[in-house]
Amino acid sequence: QVQLVESGGGLVQAGGSLRLSCAASGRSSSNYVVAWFRQASGKEREFVAAISWGGSRIWYANSVKGRFTISRDNAKSTVNLQMNSLKPEDTAVYYCAGDAAAYHSSTYYSPNEYRTWGQGTQVTVSS
Repeated sequence: QVQLVESGGGLVQAGGSLRLSCAASGRSSSNYVVAWFRQASGKEREFVAAISWGGSRIWYANSVKGRFTISRDNAKSTVNLQMNSLKPEDTAVYYCAGDAAAYHSSTYYSPNEYRTWGQGTQVTVSS
């Protein structure tokens, strides 16, 4: 059973950068997918980006494409989300989630595809 723990949130001004990390413990396969979701106050949880543990698949939401980069460090068992050119609308609680079922799924962007979740980390972007 994989467990996920996020870190790296904080307060940043618009245009700034933050790097989130998701540490995975437990056994996982190369097709295990780790995704980042975010949930702003009063809104539904939305997909941000995802990567398979073997690195063969990477997905981004259109809203973050070109600004955010997802990567994995297998040696450290972490998945990182580098967030650049942050905007106030990026303010949310960011969660990492994992499941192997998402690898072959056409709905990899749905929270329902992921059974394992971290506790979340707050990201606040001031204008």
